[in-house]
Amino acid sequence: MLCSRLLIPVLLMASAVTFSEAQDRYQDVPPGIEALRQSASSKTEFTLDHSMLVLASRLDSQNQDLLRVIAGLSGISVHRYRFSEPWGYDPGAVSSVQQGYHSAGWMQLMNKHDKDGLPGATDLWIQWQDDVIGNVAILVARPTEVDFIEVSGSISPLDLTRLGGHFGIPKIEGGVKVQHR
Repeated sequence: MLCSRLLIPVLLMASAVTFSEAQDRYQDVPPGIEALRQSASSKTEFTLDHSMLVLASRLDSQNQDLLRVIAGLSGISVHRYRFSEPWGYDPGAVSSVQQGYHSAGWMQLMNKHDKDGLPGATDLWIQWQDDVIGNVAILVARPTEVDFIEVSGSISPLDLTRLGGHFGIPKIEGGVKVQHR
């Protein structure tokens, strides 16, 4: 009994330290995201490191594909910003995020923009590490909301579609086709 009383606080402290380390690792968001954050009327932001992802995945423990994907991830960071008016954010901030990933050499897999010239966008970038996708960044800009998601760890395009709908990652319709350099 005494052992369990001591174990629970120790586990909580270890989780807090792990969460703090995960937050530090994902503090380097692109400057455009920080600009969107400053002008948003509401913000939802969270970071899950590997151990937190494993813990959260137990809520859907019947989904073996999800459990397998999470085994290769080191973390997920989600930034969701809402704006009080349609297109109430600076489209230049969204463009700067897109340019930043392009300049850093990330491969853009998806680039969907409104044909009417509105500032909305859906962009997906990947960064290769030894012939596997090591990092993924997703930017979804809608009239009153901008979502930015970073996924780090070994992940395939198929795995990315399996993460859709979990942990704040939007579902990817129609799959993703990748041709390595």
